[in-house]
Amino acid sequence: MTRYISEIRKICAAHIRGAIAVALAVTSLSAARADDGGGRRQAIWESALQGVHGVSDDVTVRNVARVSVAGSDLRVRLGNPYGTAAVHVRAASIGLQWAPTQPAVVPGSLRGLTFRGKSSVDLPPGEVVYSDPVHLRVGAQQNLVVSLFAPGAPVNDHTFPAPEINPPGVFIAGVPGDQTMDETGAAFPATPVIAGDRSAGWHPGQLLWLDLIDARTEARGTIVTLGDSITDGYNVSGGGDRWTDLLAARIALLPADEQKAIANAGISGNTVSRQPNPYDPTGQCCGAPAPVRLQRDVLSVPGVTDVLLLEGTNDLGGGDAAPASSAGQVIAGIREIVDRVHARKLRIIGATVLPMCNPADSDKEANRQRVNAFIRNSGIFDGVIDWDAAMRDPADPTVIRAEWKNDCYHPNAAGDRVMARAIDLRLFDLSTRR
Repeated sequence: MTRYISEIRKICAAHIRGAIAVALAVTSLSAARADDGGGRRQAIWESALQGVHGVSDDVTVRNVARVSVAGSDLRVRLGNPYGTAAVHVRAASIGLQWAPTQPAVVPGSLRGLTFRGKSSVDLPPGEVVYSDPVHLRVGAQQNLVVSLFAPGAPVNDHTFPAPEINPPGVFIAGVPGDQTMDETGAAFPATPVIAGDRSAGWHPGQLLWLDLIDARTEARGTIVTLGDSITDGYNVSGGGDRWTDLLAARIALLPADEQKAIANAGISGNTVSRQPNPYDPTGQCCGAPAPVRLQRDVLSVPGVTDVLLLEGTNDLGGGDAAPASSAGQVIAGIREIVDRVHARKLRIIGATVLPMCNPADSDKEANRQRVNAFIRNSGIFDGVIDWDAAMRDPADPTVIRAEWKNDCYHPNAAGDRVMARAIDLRLFDLSTRR
């Protein structure tokens, strides 16, 4: 547990693979109003914000996001949920990334973003704002870059040790001023930065202010995955994607009008019970408890039709800042989320809590077993994914199988592949052909 706590605040020192150039097509599309009811506007990417860490310098940041399904007329959502002062965004842009881990934009794809017709926008504390739609099309599993210039603003961020291949992240410019329309990426060093600071370079696993992208799409809805570090993709080692990205890739093989998008609302260190966070008494490490952030990170997501809930590990494990929660406290948090999701007429799928290396006769393991029994047998969910059964070692069910384990709490890349394959697409009213 000590290793887990200390690494939450660090960025993965994983080797960044060489960039592979990809040919991307840019299509101009007719304008659409942000509030137009026609077609399907839904989230195609998400990365929930977790806290405020410092104030931004006089530099531009270029966030990287891989979308789950194809879409057009793109909008971005920026957030200041944890700030105590306003965020003043002076300039913003969006474009198609030329290649993973590289800051260049596909020529002709870069678009300046506006907010109610203006190139700048203020985000008061606790608020989010959507950009106006832009005439740009992105394909399934393609990367977008969203560049933001907000000097002197409180930095609402998302930070975690990222997967090794094509991770989300941010380029921080090496020169001052507004570089949002830099198509070549020359202002943004591509040298990986391992430390959890905001020095110039490529920071895998860090995202600033950007928490959601939505689009017009043929897909039938959006699945929001609400969870902690296992959903976030903490230290997915061994070369491979997060299970959420692998699920999106499976769904992308279906015809466009039979797909659903994936919006990842996982935050490392997050909890489901309304108890003090076991890792951070300041409340800036790991996001608000899942019931507290449910409206912003799940229920407000455009086009949401389904929720996949995987929470409880951090509550049941406890930490230096707070003791372990009881099974009853975890179950109470789960019940609240299910009730509120069902009140919105949405489907919610529950997932069992993975093994945590707690001794079989310990109170923590007894609480985990009680929570999992509730998830499997209570009947409150619209379906269940039994990842505990899929991932545990048959010889010792208190641990993840060695070949699928990064550490006691987190699967490696091989484990995430097992998790993605264990999902029955019929749980989300999707075809079983993939």
